[in-house]
Amino acid sequence: MCRNIKNLFNFDPPVTSDEVRNASLQFVRKISGFNKPSHANEAAFHAAIDEISASAARLLRSLQTSAPSKNREEEAAKARVRSQERFGKAKSA
Repeated sequence: MCRNIKNLFNFDPPVTSDEVRNASLQFVRKISGFNKPSHANEAAFHAAIDEISASAARLLRSLQTSAPSKNREEEAAKARVRSQERFGKAKSA
């Protein structure tokens, strides 16, 4: 799966519609192979983003868990540590 699509469920504060739309955009880009569609494909590209955003939002609203909400900053820090372990420290300019 595309590494740019992040987990959006069970966060405090809750996911925003912009975050859902951005994840939908990344998904459509990945499966279509287009970063920016041609003019001929633009309507279909944007319609797919809208449909996937709506579906993802419905999914996120319907999911339930007994786990405590995750803190965004803590999860981001964990992701940075995983990235450093995987790719090594970034070189300074």
